[in-house]
Amino acid sequence: MIQAQSQPGPTPKLVLVRRIAIAGLMVLALGGCNTIKGWFGGKKDKEAEPAELTDFTPSATVSKLWSVQAGKGEKRLGVRQRPAVADGRVYAAAVEGGVRAFDLRTGKSVWHYDSELPLSGGPGAGDGLVVVGTLEGDVIALDAATGAEKWKAKVSNEVISAPAVGNGLVLVHANDGRVSAFDAATGERRWFWTKELPVLTVRGNASPTVGPGYVFVGNDDGSVTALSMSDGSELWSQAVGQAEGRSELERMADVDGPAVLDGTTLYATSYKQQTLAIDAPSGRPLWTKDNGGVGGLGLGSDRLVVSDPGGTVWALDRSTGAAMWQQAALVRRNLSAPAVQGDYAVVGDFDGYLHWLKLSDGTLAARTRVGGEAVLAQPVVADGILIAQNIEGELTAFQVK
Repeated sequence: MIQAQSQPGPTPKLVLVRRIAIAGLMVLALGGCNTIKGWFGGKKDKEAEPAELTDFTPSATVSKLWSVQAGKGEKRLGVRQRPAVADGRVYAAAVEGGVRAFDLRTGKSVWHYDSELPLSGGPGAGDGLVVVGTLEGDVIALDAATGAEKWKAKVSNEVISAPAVGNGLVLVHANDGRVSAFDAATGERRWFWTKELPVLTVRGNASPTVGPGYVFVGNDDGSVTALSMSDGSELWSQAVGQAEGRSELERMADVDGPAVLDGTTLYATSYKQQTLAIDAPSGRPLWTKDNGGVGGLGLGSDRLVVSDPGGTVWALDRSTGAAMWQQAALVRRNLSAPAVQGDYAVVGDFDGYLHWLKLSDGTLAARTRVGGEAVLAQPVVADGILIAQNIEGELTAFQVK
């Protein structure tokens, strides 16, 4: 989904209305979104249809551990809501229905925080907090043990990505490009940093990635920026996707998935189908590869996995960026970003299917369906368990052997 960025002046609510209206008109331009039969007098193009799923002999066994309802999900908002896992609990938010905590292994309900606000960003979890954002720019911090409300704050625009918690701060990336840091104990704002936005962007924002003394932010102009945790000062900025092209559509290069930090190496991927490895302390590029996607990446022991906007899944060598394999059996199925579960990469699709691919060679290993609704958010893996959330707010946990 595309959103247009307004010029300074309108109120946040008016900006939101304009974005939703323009996004609705322009959604057909993005790969993965279905065209409407009969428009412009043409017939439905077979080549633009999602790839049909073909039979294969499974080489892995997937077991469903539990399935619960987290509330009424995002449906067509395009915010890619996903759960968070910390200390043996799964935390999930829904646009309607508040925030819920479940036991990771059993799915048993632990607590429920009810809210009438439209929860869209989050949850983020850490340091004893669970934090969510709303379509109205609210930030709500809850006690991770009990679900009791600790504090509320306000930011300048809707929050459609998960806040990050670390180093005594809660970091919130709003949809107008501003990153705000709040004191984790009190909710007092410590600093903010703003990035100018392009005219058109992909619907979504990258959650901040916390490092030792740094926070890394993926931006809608295709860059990643390192900020000082102490005061929000900019330490470096590096382009991941080059915003090139004759039109605003062609120039869209959003980094909308969270960057992944492993040791001193930061990995980020962009809608412009480019992936970059960066030396995190200096911002120096280590390698770049012309394969990537908007929703983030999955990290394995020796490779990372991305799904590009067309639906091809790629495995790239972590050291060099060299392509190790590609899997094109799922093209045009509007794939989620991949997660890595053991020896497998896992992606969701527009029809509610989860697909397990062998990390070794990309072959399809298993497939199952999650409630029949789209899985657009990157699944989450913790303690060997994969949790996927679909757009109706259904949360399902799986093991694989």
